Amino acid sequence: MKNIILATLFFSVTTTIWGQKYSNEFLSIGVGAQAQGLGNAVIARINNVTATVWNPAGLIQDTELEGIQVGAMHSEWFAGVGKFDYLGVSLPAFGGNRRLGFSLIRFGIDDIPNTLSLYESDGTVNFDNVSTISASDYAMFLSYAQPLKVKEGQLLIGGNVKVIHRLIGPFAQSWGFGLDASLQYHRGLWSFAAVGRDLTSTFNAWSFDFTDDEKETLSLTNNEVPINSVEVTKPMLILGIARRFNLNKVGLTPELDLFISTDGKRNVLVSADPFSIDPALGIEADYQQFIFLRAGVNQIQELSGFTGSSAWQARPSMGVGFRLGTIQLDYAFSDQTGLENGYSHVISLMAHFKKMKKE
Repeated sequence: MKNIILATLFFSVTTTIWGQKYSNEFLSIGVGAQAQGLGNAVIARINNVTATVWNPAGLIQDTELEGIQVGAMHSEWFAGVGKFDYLGVSLPAFGGNRRLGFSLIRFGIDDIPNTLSLYESDGTVNFDNVSTISASDYAMFLSYAQPLKVKEGQLLIGGNVKVIHRLIGPFAQSWGFGLDASLQYHRGLWSFAAVGRDLTSTFNAWSFDFTDDEKETLSLTNNEVPINSVEVTKPMLILGIARRFNLNKVGLTPELDLFISTDGKRNVLVSADPFSIDPALGIEADYQQFIFLRAGVNQIQELSGFTGSSAWQARPSMGVGFRLGTIQLDYAFSDQTGLENGYSHVISLMAHFKKMKKE
């Protein structure tokens, strides 16, 4: 019998000890159906509550934004086996010329069979001993944004303090802390952005807790008992450029983002050591800012086949959005897994609660 929990546990542990190149990779999925429909190419123009994750400087881009804005997203992978959820809120602070944001992300796989106690001491199988656990990743963002005075255009700065908490049933958990900093610059119809993620590196401290019987089971199944360790997420720089084209009642906004990692050679379009560059391209068409059509492509990789041949592959996405007053509903059809049949439906909702004005 395949031990699902052992596979899940030791994949995570191996990633912790040896595979720090993709540390906290669940955060690269991204939040908001708007962003996922655009291939995650949004840092230059994002201006809503989801900016807490993408580019915190964008929280203050909309100068007419007042009151509280709330956003939520839900998506499922592999027929509901994996679930990704997001909840965020932003509000004015310090006189209204600045904004604060808070976001919570959970990516989890629930109801995983725990078969460490499947066998009795006499070697017989007892399915009553099988329980279920969850493997969950959490991220909490506290964001801040404000404008800076410049002679021309609009310059915005922002930053994040983030806390990472990861759990694998009762066996393993980690806590991590990191800092992000970002800016947006808008001049005319052009927008530029830069985001520095994990600027000081994000450290996840892992601890493990196994009973003596569980350790014995791990040894008998030729698995090493994991020890406390530290996982490091190295800094990443993201650069973005976007331009809006106004065609009567129709608007067209393409954006190009470059994700520059610093953790060594990756399988991306520009692969080098220590820097690799992964481009993302998205385009959005809107009709009077009421209905939105989106398409994007990202994660361009060269994949090898069983015959030794190789081919380039990208992950396309598409989406649609509607804005009705202070409510915006977005949908995306996106592939974030890179696996066959890995596409998922993503739905997100944003609501803007304005402050009532006295007559």
